[in-house]
Amino acid sequence: MKHTSSPVRRFGPDFVEDQVRRFGRRPAEQRQLTYDIAVQDDYEPWRAWLDEQLALLPENEADTLARKIWLDEHFWAVITELAAGAGLRDAGLEVAYERPWDGGLTPDWTVLSDRGEPAAMVEVHTDSPSRDTYGQMRAWHGLVQRIRQIPVSVVLTLAATGSPVLPPDPHTAKKIFQDLRRELMQPWRRAYFHSHGYTFLVMADPAGGGTMSSPLGLAACFQPPSCMAGTVSAEQVAERMEDKVGKYRHLSAQHDVPLIVAVGSHRFTGLDVKHLDTLLAGRPTTSLQFNFGDVYYGAPTKINLGRPPRWEMPDDLAGVLWVHNEFPFQVSWRPNPEARRPAPRELAGSRAGQPTVR
Repeated sequence: MKHTSSPVRRFGPDFVEDQVRRFGRRPAEQRQLTYDIAVQDDYEPWRAWLDEQLALLPENEADTLARKIWLDEHFWAVITELAAGAGLRDAGLEVAYERPWDGGLTPDWTVLSDRGEPAAMVEVHTDSPSRDTYGQMRAWHGLVQRIRQIPVSVVLTLAATGSPVLPPDPHTAKKIFQDLRRELMQPWRRAYFHSHGYTFLVMADPAGGGTMSSPLGLAACFQPPSCMAGTVSAEQVAERMEDKVGKYRHLSAQHDVPLIVAVGSHRFTGLDVKHLDTLLAGRPTTSLQFNFGDVYYGAPTKINLGRPPRWEMPDDLAGVLWVHNEFPFQVSWRPNPEARRPAPRELAGSRAGQPTVR
């Protein structure tokens, strides 16, 4: 593992300039959703953090992750892997990335003892939306960017429906923009507009006194469906963790080292450590998420409040290292008190439930 006090700036000013040159003139729907993180000044700390983490990896592995990081379907998975390694280091552990074990298995991280011998293996899982979601979000983002070119301070949403609403294709989005600009630039303003099968509502000021002002100033703000609405539960991610344990259980037992699963979630999923805690405790808590512009919540979901699901960690799992998806991507440790092989004391002695302090 390579350490450097002054990491190479893979994502420094030259990278930003190259991204703007290559993708800045493209319509928003033809760019990755990560484009803003790649170029905007507000995300410079994110890019510096990525440079620091990649500098700690062997060059070949760092190059591979650097190529993947700006693709929508890989961004949060790479963040989770790097943040898990950072959390382990912050706990005082020495780690190696994707070190091969006998049998061809390569857990994402191997914790090393003072003598450089394996002390634990850590596999990483990121809860992510379907691939279709990324395309829909890019398409909605393209319409958002078109509508904000209209110099009128209003907030628009779609009318509620009884079924999912798919985003328009680029050609239709251009026509919708032209219709809305024509309508909104009139001296009068209606409360709703129809355009190419979509009904747009002009949001009223909840305090009264006309329409809601756009947070963008003199630019129309469209709040599209988020593709996030629905019930949020950790049950699915618990199943994925059991899959990880099943894959590495034998190797962990063969080498008599604890197995840890690090888990993170894409922001689109809405999943957080509180959902894992709820599932572990078997508490009757239901989490529902939806955004301002969501028009369809999904099919009705049966919720058993009398006997909520409870997940018990498998005996071969030493604990769960939760990676938070807010910068600077801190971690929280959830130990398994019934583990066959307990986690390293550096993790076991940390404050359960509290993020690791960076």
